[in-house]
Amino acid sequence: RYKSMVTPRRAAVAIACCWIVSFLVGLTPMFGWNNLNKMQRTQELNGSHAEFIITCQFETVISMEYMVYFNFFVWVLPPLLLMLLIYLEVFNLIRKQLNKKVSSSSNDPQKYYGKELKIAKSLALVLFLFALSWLPLHVLNCITLFCPSCQTPHILTYIAIFLTHGNSAMNPIVYAFRIKKFRTAFLQIWNQYFCCKTNKNATSTTTAKTGN
Repeated sequence: RYKSMVTPRRAAVAIACCWIVSFLVGLTPMFGWNNLNKMQRTQELNGSHAEFIITCQFETVISMEYMVYFNFFVWVLPPLLLMLLIYLEVFNLIRKQLNKKVSSSSNDPQKYYGKELKIAKSLALVLFLFALSWLPLHVLNCITLFCPSCQTPHILTYIAIFLTHGNSAMNPIVYAFRIKKFRTAFLQIWNQYFCCKTNKNATSTTTAKTGN
């Protein structure tokens, strides 16, 4: 059913929705859910009439309530657990099919489901790297919110933030090394747009036409 359900139009709509939701969630602090008012009230209570200066540090400007309750408990943890359950079910189904060696459209069911298993492992690796990259920061945020007296070293926070940004660079590498179609597409894009190499088949065709 995949080819009939996942049409180019539906895929484009799904991708657009993902980006729109991501922008709304990520830019929520800029819409007002931040520590600006809290810092201003603190300065007024201290009776300070000096110029209001904001220290640009992550835990200073970002609201931990936003990071924990809204970001982590709504937009990170539930999808992560849901995807984990889905992948466990996928692996379970593929394992059953490999054991039964059921008939399929492929001439070699063992090879067919073995390929499916390899792709599932690749996507599971992406999920694992996502959890590895994002959970440390959210755990530190939970500690900051629920245990105000606990002091976490700033270097750990910086490393955790670096991991979340680095996660975006991990996925293309995993796809390129694990899935042949992605690797072929990446090489084609690299050769065409970065190395300025044209397609050999297209070049051969053009040369033949020129010769004629």
